[in-house]
Amino acid sequence: MTKDTTIEPLMTTDLDLPGKRRGKVRDIYEAHTTAGEPVLLIIASDRISAFDVVMPNGIPGKGVVLTQVSRFWFDRVAQHFGDSLHHHLLSTDLTDIDGVDPDQAQMLAGRVMVGRRCSVVPIECVVRGFLAGSGWKEYQRDGTVCGVALPSGLTQCQKLPEPIFTPSTKAETGHDENISFEQACEIAGESLMAKLQELSLRIYQMGYDHAADRGILLADAKFEFGIPVDGSDEPILIDEVLTPDSSRFWPADRYESGRDQPSFDKQYVRNYLQGLVDAGRWDKTPPGPELPVKIVHNTLTKYLESYRCLTGEELAL
Repeated sequence: MTKDTTIEPLMTTDLDLPGKRRGKVRDIYEAHTTAGEPVLLIIASDRISAFDVVMPNGIPGKGVVLTQVSRFWFDRVAQHFGDSLHHHLLSTDLTDIDGVDPDQAQMLAGRVMVGRRCSVVPIECVVRGFLAGSGWKEYQRDGTVCGVALPSGLTQCQKLPEPIFTPSTKAETGHDENISFEQACEIAGESLMAKLQELSLRIYQMGYDHAADRGILLADAKFEFGIPVDGSDEPILIDEVLTPDSSRFWPADRYESGRDQPSFDKQYVRNYLQGLVDAGRWDKTPPGPELPVKIVHNTLTKYLESYRCLTGEELAL
């Protein structure tokens, strides 16, 4: 397992392709296969964000880990759901993409998904199985999470009686905002949101069961969906899925309700940055502070460990 944080992280890309969009972590381009099929290239950079702010330095190889974790889960989704749920991933191979030369393909190897073009549903579909993060803060204040009433007396990181669906707005920049299911229906439509709620809860349960078999607790997860532009009206799973960036993973053997949990995800970075906030050294607005070498190294170690635990395989960077 390679953990060389002395190599330069890939912070941005500049391909000669149209339609470039830059998210917090991913660069997205419009492209065509050599057979003429319109596709999207979704490139996972090594950027890392926390509190909706992108840090000035990245985690070398992080984008490869995210892509390979997503690839693992997309394969499991296909096996588990069959024709009841499709996803956007077509390939991770750039050799048949027009406009990408061999040097670029080699530089981006392992961190690119070739996906179906979609109209993105502007809702983050979040499923929470435990009371953590912003949900814990809201519960302390109001006894609810995204308007969902919960039993009184729950403690931090306690397992919920059953997983709950808690949507949020989808922001390319700035802060996502937790909203109620009714508000999500006003944005995306009641019928579609009912379908996405059902799918999200089923995907979470699939991920939870697999992770539990590997000694990991899947505390919560964020999913995104799109409507293909090829004429199909059924939503498909897009973006990343059940990665350390979009989910909270806790080691089951160290879990204890009533406190914050050690994790395999970027909560480690959030905790470091929250310490800076508490000390008055940062106010959660751009620009973010540069991450120390130790934080970069330990974060990459956690990401690689999450891959190994979830897949049972080592990932060499």
